[in-house]
Amino acid sequence: MTKKEIEEIDNYQYERKLREQGIKLIAGIDEVGRGPLVGPVVAACCILPETFELDGLTDSKKLSEKKRDYFFEEIKKQAISYGIGIIDEKKIDEVNIYEATKLAMKEALQNMSIKPEHVLIDAMPLDIDIPTTSIIKGDLKSITISAASVLAKVTRDRMLKELDKKYPMYDLKHNVGYPTKKHLEAIEKYGIIEEHRKSYGPVKKYIETH
Repeated sequence: MTKKEIEEIDNYQYERKLREQGIKLIAGIDEVGRGPLVGPVVAACCILPETFELDGLTDSKKLSEKKRDYFFEEIKKQAISYGIGIIDEKKIDEVNIYEATKLAMKEALQNMSIKPEHVLIDAMPLDIDIPTTSIIKGDLKSITISAASVLAKVTRDRMLKELDKKYPMYDLKHNVGYPTKKHLEAIEKYGIIEEHRKSYGPVKKYIETH
C-alpha cells in the first residue's frame, strides 16, 4: 500500500457510522508482538473523544519511532480512557499466541476506567459482553485502532529496550524480539534466556538440539 493510498483511507468511517447510531463511547483494540521470539504480547484499548485530531496517525508499524513516541503521549493526553494488557511468554507457551492475544485484549479492556459501548478490533474476533466490529487492516482503517496500536507498540518496545540492557547480545533494542539474523546467531552462541518463547520454532529447535 502506497503512502498516497494510506492518506486516502477514510479512517473515521467506522467511528462516524457508530456515532450516527448514537453510540459515543467507541473503543479501538490492537495488539503488538505476535511474531517475536522474546517477551510478552501487548494489547491496548482506548476511547477517543469525537473532537480527536492527530495529523498523520496511522498503523504504528508505518510510523517512525520519534513519531510514535510523540503520538503515544498525545493519545494518552487526549483519550477519554485507555488500558494496556500484557501477557508474558510463559502464558504464550502455555495457551498459544492466538489465545494469549485474546487474553491481552481482554485485559486491556478490563484496565479501562470507562466501559465502552462498542469495540472496534483489528482483524480478530473477541468474545466479550460488548458489541464488537472486527476490521481487516483495522489499524489503517480506524483512527481508534491506530491509536491503540501506537499505545501497544510503544509500551512493548520500551519493555524490550529495558530487557536489552540486561542482555545486549541479542540486539533486542533493534529487533524487539523478532528473529533477525543477529538474534538467531546470538541464540546459537549464547543460548536462550528466560524471556524466550519456548514454543516458537527457533527457540524450540535450540532446546531440542542442546
